[in-house]
Amino acid sequence: MTTSEDAVTTLDTHSCLALLRTAEVGRLAVSITNRPDIFPINYIVDRGTVVFRTAEGTKLAAAVLGQGVAFEVDGYDPDAGDAWSVVIKGDAVEIEQMEQYFDAMDLPLFPWHAGPKHRFVRIEPVEVTGRQFHVVDHDAWGGDRPAPRRAPLE
Repeated sequence: MTTSEDAVTTLDTHSCLALLRTAEVGRLAVSITNRPDIFPINYIVDRGTVVFRTAEGTKLAAAVLGQGVAFEVDGYDPDAGDAWSVVIKGDAVEIEQMEQYFDAMDLPLFPWHAGPKHRFVRIEPVEVTGRQFHVVDHDAWGGDRPAPRRAPLE
């Protein structure tokens, strides 16, 4: 890990994977007919890779077409005031070999809704990057200006 002057810590691969193990949901970015799309997925870190379950459909087809994927997870510790972000870029490969499929079935990875998700996909990292930083108090952004607010949901 290295820390730059602006207090952003650049994380090494080991630290990135450790942080990924603390979260359950990330975002899978794929390209579908030359247009980006993003899917929320629950996942597990397995032997330095990310594994997720899915069903047949757009997400599976786009992920394993061989064009590469990106996977991103963020976290925030409100008690410490620290935030982090990890991005994995790599190739998504469907787990099809019988032994690997049975190994994937033994992972503690379960669908979050009742639809069948019998397909397992492994993201094999080519690049793992991450950063961590302390979230500054809103006063640091302009004194007496009010803190930014979230947009209302419509």
